[in-house]
Amino acid sequence: MADVDGRRRRAFIGSFTAAGGPGIVAADRDPDSGALTVLGTLDGAPDPSYLALSPTGDTLYAVSETAEGAVAAYRLTRDGLPEPAGPPVPVDANGPTHLSVFDGHVLTANYGSGSVTAVPVRPDGTLARAASSVLRHSGSGPHTPRQQGPHAHQVQPDPSGRWAVSVDLGTDSVRVCDLRDGDLVLHREFALRPGSGPRHLAFHPSGSYAYIVNELTPTVTVCRWDAPEGSLKPLTEVPLLPEAPAGDAYPSGIVVSPDGRFVWTATRGEDVLSVLAVADEGSTLRLVGTVPCVGRWPRALAASGGFLYVANERSGDVTWFAVDPATGLPRRSGSIEVPAASCVVLD
Repeated sequence: MADVDGRRRRAFIGSFTAAGGPGIVAADRDPDSGALTVLGTLDGAPDPSYLALSPTGDTLYAVSETAEGAVAAYRLTRDGLPEPAGPPVPVDANGPTHLSVFDGHVLTANYGSGSVTAVPVRPDGTLARAASSVLRHSGSGPHTPRQQGPHAHQVQPDPSGRWAVSVDLGTDSVRVCDLRDGDLVLHREFALRPGSGPRHLAFHPSGSYAYIVNELTPTVTVCRWDAPEGSLKPLTEVPLLPEAPAGDAYPSGIVVSPDGRFVWTATRGEDVLSVLAVADEGSTLRLVGTVPCVGRWPRALAASGGFLYVANERSGDVTWFAVDPATGLPRRSGSIEVPAASCVVLD
């Protein structure tokens, strides 16, 4: 399906092959209805749990969330299907859970090892094994079962493109880094509330605020972001649920609406999506309400064109919702079957 500019709109879905997932799924995305139509699958590197597109949109990168840990590149064909662009490249770390493209490198957040790896990207988009750089985190937190050591869960560029920002669940902190001659260098580390367990971060479109979803407590931490200084300042913490959950909630994904008016999060233990209204130019969030995710164990979110997409890992589907433009509340529109779905990325 093509948009008004004639470009094909696509979605790429990662899954856990060890849990029966198909690998990487490519789908057409209708910009009017939000509907996904599966184009095909690729069973490449094992457990491609998280995906990222190159800035040019012609190459797809995937982590291999295994004990050995690797990242792979896939060239996108004219029909929208990915094909391998070279062998997977080791990241010298255990359990990479997230990746992004930054300053001519693919960065991976390695949960098992508590580190971030930078793998160089060649001009043709393929990955170079030589000269990979690993920045190892250190520290711990008060939640003994989950915070005995560092667990880097996400890494992404800030909106200015100057910094790489990594979120560590095990140390209750966010690290700001840059690349110098291909080496990852720590700029500053910023502490969050002990025991909060930060998982993922999303920036407001203004580039002045960041929202961090916490996995060990069902909250979002609102932070001011100063790009020139590479500085993050926590301001407040906002609940994701109207009342305390009966057990562990396990919040997971977070995404900001393209117009910056709403923030959506997913909570796996409750199988719900939370809607938060943004106010005061981004510095304030208010919980509007929650809606069922119409699946089980919502792991990741994506948003585009008035639609919200949810990868439900345990029910094995990707569901899309039409978003009410006034309230931000999502309404289910459809779904496709993807066993062990773990993420969805939109072009």
